[in-house]
Amino acid sequence: MTRAELIVNVAEKANLDRKAAERAVAATFEAIKLALVEGDKVQVLGFGTFENRVRKSRKGRNPRTGEEIEIKASNLPSFKAGKSLKEAVNP
Repeated sequence: MTRAELIVNVAEKANLDRKAAERAVAATFEAIKLALVEGDKVQVLGFGTFENRVRKSRKGRNPRTGEEIEIKASNLPSFKAGKSLKEAVNP
């Protein structure tokens, strides 16, 4: 499902016009993004949890030269499905 299809689906299910549904979807994604930027966890009961995971720094290789390089530590946004979502997907 694309973002456009999601907007149409939300508009139909929530009985909204397309513009209102588009603003709602955009606001939801923006709220999740801002929470993750601030280091917070977003937990939606019955759906799942969005959170940052820390990737440790590690050594890698430049594929062209074979030179060893240091890859910096970074945050990786992740999603963990909730129990009811898992059960819905795997009946």
